Amino acid sequence: MEQATARSDRRTNVDDIFDDLYEQIATLQLRPGDKISEAEIAAQFGVSRQPVRDAFSRLANLDLLLIRPQRATEVRRFSMREIEKSRFVRAAVEKEVLRRAAQLCDASGAEQLDAAITQQEAALAARDVDRFGQLDYDFHKILCTIAQADYAFDVIMEEKAKVDRLCMLGLAKEQRMPDLIADHKAIAQGVKSHDADSTIAHGMAHLSRLDETIKRISVTNTNYFERDPT
Repeated sequence: MEQATARSDRRTNVDDIFDDLYEQIATLQLRPGDKISEAEIAAQFGVSRQPVRDAFSRLANLDLLLIRPQRATEVRRFSMREIEKSRFVRAAVEKEVLRRAAQLCDASGAEQLDAAITQQEAALAARDVDRFGQLDYDFHKILCTIAQADYAFDVIMEEKAKVDRLCMLGLAKEQRMPDLIADHKAIAQGVKSHDADSTIAHGMAHLSRLDETIKRISVTNTNYFERDPT
């Protein structure tokens, strides 16, 4: 982990520590159950412990860290109950976003969706996984904008962050890109056609692609999961 260097006025030590640890957790460089030291992180960044505590707190709020008094902080294991809750919340919000997008889409919104799909196909042709990841993010943001519900995007991304690590244990994103683009095309077509039912159906099918991964990983990597109370 590189020590933080010069920062803009808008960024803080907390932001840099949070972003660095978030990336390591999301990409499984830090795996569920791994312990991390507040003192070591502070030393690596050349800061006091307070910004590290603040970054840890932000990560804990995303269910990515487990902070326990007088015990080591560790990367949080997956909880099937929390995964189900997160996916329920995201599905509920996305359904309303998709319904409203299909109702409210105008020529400008249709152009944005077409441009987004074209850019995604270019990223696929170039096998640019990082670029596709950003375009995937942008696509869902466009849907929220068309739905006149920009605020919903924050909720969707917060819930998405809680399960993103599971995607890393499934197919590589490069392998998933064609299916994801096909999903996005179907969603975009439904929105442009003002067909709310079709849009929602394709949107929920898109979300369900992770179901099989979750089921398989819960069996093959039991040590990555918490033992949920019965």
